[in-house]
Amino acid sequence: MTPSPLPTRIPTHLSNSTDKRLNMYALAASAAGVGILALSPPAEAKIVYTPAHRVIGPHHSFKIDLNHDGITDFTISNFAYCGTDQCFYALWQKPAAGNRAMGFLFDGQLLLESALQPGARIGPTSQFKKGKGALVEAVFSSGDLSTSVFGRWPNVKSRYLGLEFKIKGKIHYGWARLNVTVNKTKITATLTGYAYETIPNKPIVAGKENGSDDPVELNTESLAAPAATLGILASGACGLPLRRRNQSYGPDSENN
Repeated sequence: MTPSPLPTRIPTHLSNSTDKRLNMYALAASAAGVGILALSPPAEAKIVYTPAHRVIGPHHSFKIDLNHDGITDFTISNFAYCGTDQCFYALWQKPAAGNRAMGFLFDGQLLLESALQPGARIGPTSQFKKGKGALVEAVFSSGDLSTSVFGRWPNVKSRYLGLEFKIKGKIHYGWARLNVTVNKTKITATLTGYAYETIPNKPIVAGKENGSDDPVELNTESLAAPAATLGILASGACGLPLRRRNQSYGPDSENN
């Protein structure tokens, strides 16, 4: 049995207005698709926290590698040295090249590190100082057998050292938490943890160990806008009344 021949398809010719409208629709769809694809979600802010319990006694030090890349970012040192009539006992932080800690100048010369309370914000507007600085320093004078103590860290618990350091040339912020005891000239520090923010230039809150300080949300209005434009363009001239209605009944219409 011979199969019936398929019916011949007759091409359909669209009117100029319909053809123009379809072309406009295709153009709008292409533009909207590109716009939506271009909207990449923002990088997720993340705090990387490292718990610790490291006692830094006299004549000891500890190297802090905030992001665990094998590079020392800051070194906490507990050391002593003596001159002819004075001995100095000090707990210092020394940053790697290009890094800084939060502090202030005492008497215009001695750099002392700030002892931040939990909840303090550490970021681009914080008071960072270059170079090594003292958390606490005790000076013993042999002449009158007196001891003078300087700094904001004597006998504190769970205070925070604000840190600024670089990862591949980009600035990140973090903190180190310490307990410090001072008994005359004996200084003992205990590092109990440290953390940093993975997003460059994003502040971190002292004591915050996880999550994000400022959640970043995707702008859903920017996703809806191409769809509205698409509908107006696809409808051709018929879209003009719709656009005018949207303008008339928008959020500002009551003020007009």
